[in-house]
Order: sequence, then C-alpha cells, then structure tokens
Amino acid sequence: MKKQPNSRDCFVCGVDNEYGLHLKFYETETGEVTVNYTVPEHFQGYSGVVHGGVVASLVDEVLGRVHMGSADDTRFMYTAKLTVKYRKPVPTGKPIKIVGHAKTSKRRTATSTAEIYGPDGELLVEAEALLVNLPPEELEGVNLEEIGWKVYPD
Repeated sequence: MKKQPNSRDCFVCGVDNEYGLHLKFYETETGEVTVNYTVPEHFQGYSGVVHGGVVASLVDEVLGRVHMGSADDTRFMYTAKLTVKYRKPVPTGKPIKIVGHAKTSKRRTATSTAEIYGPDGELLVEAEALLVNLPPEELEGVNLEEIGWKVYPD
C-alpha cells in the first residue's frame, strides 16, 4: 500500500484547510485507491447523514486519484462528467470506506468508478467519472512544493 500526496489547501485533501475533509489516500494496487474515513458531524445535511454535496466531493477526489500516479510523475485531471448513485445515506461519525478503480486511460481522458461502503460493508454510494487532463498551461509556473504537494507522514 502506497500513500499518495496531499496539498495544503484543497477542500478534500488539504492538510492545512481548517474547513476541509483532510482525507488520506492510499494506492492499494495499480489503478485502485482506498480511503478509510469518518465524516465529522459538521458535514451533515440531515442529522447523522453526510450532505450529498460532500458525498459527491468524496467520490470525485477518489475517481481522479486512481489515475494520478506518483508524487514525482503526477497526472492532474479534472472531472468532465460525474454520475453519483446514492443508494443509502452515508452516516456521519461512523467509519466508511471509499474505493476507486481506474477503468480506461487514454492520452487526454480517462474513466473510473468508485464506491462508498458503510461500517458494516454495505454499499452506500456508486459513482463514475469521465476525466480530462488538466491543460499543460494550467500547470505552467506552478511550484508543487509551494502548494505543499507531497506525501505527509501519518
């Protein structure tokens, strides 16, 4: 299992974002990323249930990270299409598992799927995405070290 990089300010993975989720991502095998997480109560919609927009953020990040690669050779992508099937409510305050799988990978695009499982292993959410490479000009002049893009110790 290999830990993936985080940034400092990202809503999902930012280690210094006081309002963020602070997720840690692990490549469990090539093309598969897993997150174990307990969503804090302050991200609820209904009492005890994670807000649907936060659920979409959870799977969106995992869907892209399955194609991301290593810290030294990162493939940055954005989501062009996201489909989320909310099967059952995602609980706050209880451990969940998010698993993403790479499906197709082309020169400029990729597809992936993800699931969220509840504390008992029950399938709660299914998602799929079409991803597109971030245009190279978007990364021109970006110093990954300055934005804190690195693997942080647990």
